[in-house]
Amino acid sequence: MSRPTTAPGPYGRRVGREAREARDRRSVDMPPFVPDGTERPIQRPQDPEEQEEYDRGKKKRHTRKNLLVINETCPIAFLSSTYEGRASDQSLAELAGYTWPPGSCLDQEKGFQGFFLPGITIFQPKKTPRGGELTPPEKATNRRISSIRIRIEHAIGGVKRYRIVKDTIRLLKDGIRDTVMETCCGLHNFRLQYRPWHYAL
Repeated sequence: MSRPTTAPGPYGRRVGREAREARDRRSVDMPPFVPDGTERPIQRPQDPEEQEEYDRGKKKRHTRKNLLVINETCPIAFLSSTYEGRASDQSLAELAGYTWPPGSCLDQEKGFQGFFLPGITIFQPKKTPRGGELTPPEKATNRRISSIRIRIEHAIGGVKRYRIVKDTIRLLKDGIRDTVMETCCGLHNFRLQYRPWHYAL
């Protein structure tokens, strides 16, 4: 597994309606961080034990998995070590060992249920209760979280525009596949410095 890698990126600045909503949700003036896991397809390992570890199951392929974290302006702020494809997002977050400035916020999806960090405010969509429904305010909160979380999907797409990450990689030298992932994350951040993304408010 590669070492945890941090990719620097500016915190950015809130403007307009997003700023007001952020202040309503948070007692601190810190932009949210948004984590998510992403997988990279690999060739089927020859070792039967490795086949089981890296078998994604539902996607019927073998993968390696990383945890990415972005901030409001969508650069990759954190790239975790690489784990087998069966690893859950929550287990990756627990193993990553990342830390954020006190008072920071994490906007997490339901796959991180139960994960928390001391001194960090965590926002998560509320699950629909069995046999019940969410209230209108709860639905509105879930939509607001989703509108922020969609950015990490865009960031992952920005990294995977490089097909060496998206397609099955056939390089087998130790560490080369993780180096490729780190390089593509760096290229994504470099591109954003000169072509920043703008989201409708």
